[in-house]
Formats: sequence, structure tokens, C-alpha cells
Amino acid sequence: MRHADWGTVSARWAGIRSETADVHGVAVHYLRAGSERDGPAHLLVHPLGGSATLWMDLIPHLAAFGPVYVPDLPGTLFGHTEMPHPRAARLAPNVRFLRAFAATLGLEKATVHGWSMGGLVAALFADLAPERVGRLVLAAPALPARLPEEEARWWRTIGRACLSAGQPLARTVLRAGARPLLEMKIRAYTLTGAERLVGGDLSRLSPEMTELITRELRGADPARLGDAVTAVTSMLRTVFADPEPARAALSRVSAPTLVMWGETDHIVIDGAREDLTARRPDWTQHTIPEAGHVFPLETPGAYAETLARWAGYGS
Repeated sequence: MRHADWGTVSARWAGIRSETADVHGVAVHYLRAGSERDGPAHLLVHPLGGSATLWMDLIPHLAAFGPVYVPDLPGTLFGHTEMPHPRAARLAPNVRFLRAFAATLGLEKATVHGWSMGGLVAALFADLAPERVGRLVLAAPALPARLPEEEARWWRTIGRACLSAGQPLARTVLRAGARPLLEMKIRAYTLTGAERLVGGDLSRLSPEMTELITRELRGADPARLGDAVTAVTSMLRTVFADPEPARAALSRVSAPTLVMWGETDHIVIDGAREDLTARRPDWTQHTIPEAGHVFPLETPGAYAETLARWAGYGS
């Protein structure tokens, strides 16, 4: 879904625009809001498999601090960016894509936000292109965790083999049963039981946001679920089966970093917060009370207020 001004969909999204940029010959769709006169740019990275529109209710809050840019990463379920090659949905290509996108738009020292698996992309991007990142903000990021030795050994051996062998089969199965799975995902946004998975209170999502997610899921191409499998498999390999390169990248990130967690998030990997605290005690960590994994949509005001206090906006 694209709109020259998303205010035609809801007044709460007035001023958010759909735009397209040519990035190395690939048509990239992104959302843009705010004025370049207001402050540093904000570059938002959505969860892998999602799309830029998952940030919709937070974008107006961030646009008060500066211009906001939110690209659809390759391999999204209901985004509009072209797939430059079959493996573009993987983690490493997404990181390189983000560098190319930022360079095309001339973004330097931006405040980069990453949510869930997009948090891992944002953190790796901060290591790959430090000149593009002024501050780093991670929302419930998928990061390497401290695992018991037996579990870590399983991921290094059997888990790694399963990820390599299972991905082609999973893509085939998803193509066959994609529509029922999409319907299940749609129902998840209306059933209280979904909160057992993501935590928090999904009734706090705005009606407009819930309607947008539902409409985009209903209009999604079921064949794209295979790219979502590619993205998730790549993340699992990076976080569990071969975490040391990611840990090394995290240790090299030089940008001031804020990490936000939802108090009742059931998706965040056990041990991730402890591992991060041990490895990057200089990073600021903050918990959003009574919020789950989707707190950028549950409580966008609390997200923006936490960011403003940490970054010193308005002080």
C-alpha cells in the first residue's frame, strides 16, 4: 500500500509520504516524514519479513525530532521494494542494502532505530557503516544470548545442519499452505491469545494500525512467505549457530546506544539481555512498563519520551 500522503488514510498519519529511490538499479520504496530543518535524520529498520508500515504510529512522534526515513527491506511480506536477487532477504544482504540506501539518500550521523530482527540489522549496520550512524536505538532486538553449554553445542552442530537442510523444505511447505497461515496471522491481531506470544496489551494498538496490518496481510502475496523463512533462518544462524561474528560486531559499535525492552515481552531470547549487559555495559538499557514485543506500536509516546530523555532532545 502506498500513498502520496498517508493522511488520506488517517489524520494521525498526515505528512507521512510513500516515496521511491533508485538504489543501485533497484526500486526501493520507503516512507518519509518530517522536515530536514528540525534535527538529525532518523532511519528506521523494521522487523525482517515485515515492512516499513509497521512503524506507522511511531513515525509522527519521531518526525517531531527530525526527518524520518523508513525503507522496505528486500524480502518483505507486504512491502514494495524489489528483490535484487533470491538471497536478498538474508541478514548480511539486508545490512549491505541499508548502507546503500543511506548512501543514496546522503544520510550521515543518523539516529538508527531497529526493532526485533531489524534491531540486529541496525546493530550490524552501525558496525559496517559507522559514518552513517550518530546514535543507535534498539527496540526488543534479536541479539546473541548466553546459552547453557549443552544448548550452545546443539546449535553449533545439529542446529546448524537443520537450518541448512530445512530451509528449502520449509519454503516449499509455506508456498503450499501460505494462505491459511496468513489468515492465522490476521486472526492473531484480533485475538487476546496472541498476547501470550508477544506480551503486552494488543488492545492498545490504534484501530487504524490494526486495520492497516489486517488489510496488508490480506493483500500479501503468499509466495513471499518463503522469503520470510529465508530471513528468519538467517537470523537464527547468526544468533544461535554462529554468534561470534555478531558479538564481535556489537563490540565494535562506536555510536551511543539505547536499548529498549518491553517488560512483558515473551519473544525476546532468554539470556540476550544478560549477554548484552556483560558485553556492552556502556549501552543504556530501559524497560517500558507493562509493554510487550510490539511496544513501538503499543506505547509510541513512551518510546519517543524515552528517546528524548536519553538523546537530550528539547533540553
